[in-house]
Amino acid sequence: MYTFGIDIGSTTSKCVVLKDGTEIVSSSLFVGGIGTKSPFLAREEALKKAGITDKDISGTAATGYGRNRTEDADFNVSELSCHALGAHFIFPRVRTIIDIGGQDAKVISLSGDGKMRDFLMNDKCAAGTGRFLDVMAAILQVPVNEMEGMAQKAQKISQISSTCTVFAESEVISQLANGVEMPDLIAGICDSVAGRVASLAKRITIVPEVCMSGGVARNGGVRLAMERYLGTEIRFSEQAQLFGAIGAALYAFQKS
Repeated sequence: MYTFGIDIGSTTSKCVVLKDGTEIVSSSLFVGGIGTKSPFLAREEALKKAGITDKDISGTAATGYGRNRTEDADFNVSELSCHALGAHFIFPRVRTIIDIGGQDAKVISLSGDGKMRDFLMNDKCAAGTGRFLDVMAAILQVPVNEMEGMAQKAQKISQISSTCTVFAESEVISQLANGVEMPDLIAGICDSVAGRVASLAKRITIVPEVCMSGGVARNGGVRLAMERYLGTEIRFSEQAQLFGAIGAALYAFQKS
């Protein structure tokens, strides 16, 4: 039996095809979220890669900001529940999930059997989100996917003290003008994101294993800084950005 999960986020659309609730048959990711063609394109590609059609799908669940904007879903599920399901699927022993998306950051606490026990969310400020990294990357004219490598070359982490993205933008420009080395500045930006999310995470008891989900999980500079702040190893999977879609497909399997 095939089930389908789609996670329509603020900046990306992710899809997963699951077989019998145990095997990820295919996945896809398209830049562009709510109000774009990306959800449709992501669905088409995932089905094509799996070698199946809509008629082969027993159930579809949607999650993310745009979950109520798709007509193809049989179920609409909160991203909190889906990230919990998806993370537990990849890391069965995970107890704490740190999810940093394009517009918000969430910390989810799980019970031993993978059920969501508690959560905290920051969706009021861009600082500590993928949007913050995008803004800073644009200022520095450095691709986001190159920030990790450059941060690793830092000799000294440059502190970003501003808690607001707008003010932090001015601070970064000032530091550039004062001759701060680019790797040091990028390390400071990654550290700033990690520090803000770590402060949120500490309001929930951090229980290992800890993992990250969402697009920012792919940034090793942020992950390593988060480990320093929390004092624990953070598990990483190349599928971290798909956790929401995986969880949605699992939900559809459970309900079909």
